[in-house]
Amino acid sequence: MLITGGAGFIGANFAHHVRRCHPGYRIILLDALTYAGNRSSLRPIIDHIEFVHGDVRDADVLDRLVAASDTVVHFAAESHVDNSLLDPAPFVQTNLVGTFNLLEAVRRYDRRLHHISTDEVFGDLPLDSDERFTELSRYDPSSPYAATKAGSDMLVRAWVRSYGVRATISNCANNYGPYQHVEKFIPRQITNVLAGDRPKVYGRGDNVREWTHVDDHNTAIDAILRSGRMGETYLVGSGQECDNRQIVRLILELMGRPADDFDLVTDRPGHDARYANDSDKLRTELGWKPRYADLSAGLAGTIDWYRRNGWWWKPQKDATEERYRRLGR
Repeated sequence: MLITGGAGFIGANFAHHVRRCHPGYRIILLDALTYAGNRSSLRPIIDHIEFVHGDVRDADVLDRLVAASDTVVHFAAESHVDNSLLDPAPFVQTNLVGTFNLLEAVRRYDRRLHHISTDEVFGDLPLDSDERFTELSRYDPSSPYAATKAGSDMLVRAWVRSYGVRATISNCANNYGPYQHVEKFIPRQITNVLAGDRPKVYGRGDNVREWTHVDDHNTAIDAILRSGRMGETYLVGSGQECDNRQIVRLILELMGRPADDFDLVTDRPGHDARYANDSDKLRTELGWKPRYADLSAGLAGTIDWYRRNGWWWKPQKDATEERYRRLGR
């Protein structure tokens, strides 16, 4: 199995999952080790995988690795909305050109591909509705990040239809869990508290997200690889929706701090109001269900991981917070 972007947050957790659940697999892991890729995330399994420092924009590297693989799971992406607003160029190169290069290699060697995407490709939903995204929802991306992920989804669909590539797609709700960069919402709040600072919440904090533990996301990917229908898209989500204020208050409660011990900061441009996925297709067709049905339990475990692993996140923290300070966030 070739895992692209395997030193990033979800990719690294997936590599741990594959090693734990499929010990007979040979794992080849490709990562460019940009700021969001961290080789130390792989430390517990590094002796059991083949790590390649390389870039999905490099067609020659992909050709060699895809030829040596049976299955490809494609996580590699530029993924932070704020960064895409500041400089969209890397998002176009990695998310679009990189996916094109991978599709051509997969087509050349007739390999099985699973493409990881996001529910952000659908835009957002009204705060005052019960509507959820489905596999048939119209694409309406709000940020350069979401737009380039939408474009990569469309490339996969076109290669399936035009060339018969054996591929599936999953669009997941917001993830949280171990090894997530401290620029992301939940680890930023947890590490702020651990560092003795106040959490920071964009705008009024009423933006709603569906939160899915990374381990549940990865069991969903596993189920799609085993039993998913070629050419199909599956939405992944826990069903647990919270606005940002609720999440921060829950983190503060779990960490023994007052529920109002946070600051409201400048909102990001074009901040989507609400995401929510209807994951019924994944649940009924493939029998998947989330292990972390209780958000409090998932967050408690995540807080404990960051508390015990300061060696992993502290080197990222100062530079991340300085970048946010420059943005007024």
